Amino acid sequence: MQRRKFSREFKLEAVRLVKDRGVAVTQAARDLDLHENVLRKWVRDLSADPQHAFPGYGQMKPEQLEIDRLRKEVAKLKAERDILKKAAAYFAREVT
Repeated sequence: MQRRKFSREFKLEAVRLVKDRGVAVTQAARDLDLHENVLRKWVRDLSADPQHAFPGYGQMKPEQLEIDRLRKEVAKLKAERDILKKAAAYFAREVT
């Protein structure tokens, strides 16, 4: 069974159905053939950050982009550190 994917517009309309029109989450979820918890999560996500809610497939929130950039930088710095450790050990061995 494949995972269903929903567009940003669908999610926004589903949340509007609950928030603006006052339809109960259970009823709206049943009408849209969704699990209640999925719809509740969408409502919570939109309330928490309306600007960056539901970024879409392959798009990330600015915080996630920064985290990914920092992870890459950490990996690069660790590699450089390891190279320097090996070089220091090599030259220390040559002296003695």
